[in-house]
Amino acid sequence: MSDSTPKVQSVRPDVEVATLQRLPYFIGISGQTVNATGLSMHLVVIPPGARSEPHLHVGYETGIYVLEGTVCTRWGPALEHEVISTAGEFLFIPPGIPHEAINLSATEPARAVVARNDPAEQDKVQPFAPGAGE
Repeated sequence: MSDSTPKVQSVRPDVEVATLQRLPYFIGISGQTVNATGLSMHLVVIPPGARSEPHLHVGYETGIYVLEGTVCTRWGPALEHEVISTAGEFLFIPPGIPHEAINLSATEPARAVVARNDPAEQDKVQPFAPGAGE
């Protein structure tokens, strides 16, 4: 089998990576790890009481499955809307929607699997300043 032949691959991310959202990610499936061409999938851990930087994703959708914890996702031009997600729930974020994630526990981390339809999604994260331009 040549190196260019597609193959099934397993990834065990042992090292956390700091992201533009300022949350620790464990990179699983991406263009860099398995040469994915249309998908990325990672584990995010939100420390107790922590929140992501407000941001938006340019040109790709995000699906999240909460494994542990309770997360508030604030979204909208002024982050004026919110959705609370708990373990066992899925969350969908369309492209271009400003948002931030907040772990509502002061003592326990929240964990979630994050999937996106872009293998290089971190290259297209944009910081967002709520209320800017109003």
